Amino acid sequence: MAADRDALAADLHTKAAYAHTAAAFSHSTGDHASAQELARKALGDSVEAVRYSDQIVQERPQALKA
Repeated sequence: MAADRDALAADLHTKAAYAHTAAAFSHSTGDHASAQELARKALGDSVEAVRYSDQIVQERPQALKA
């Protein structure tokens, strides 16, 4: 189960990275409105990934005690 949670956290970080890349590409093509929207999505994905990763870290010591 821990591996599944770790994989989900990694997937969330990857999703955020792709969103940041898409935002950068849109910005470089001059589509600043889409770039801003994608950047907001990337930030949201990043925050979600960090929050989930922090939750895993907080629960990890409890799992090791069992």
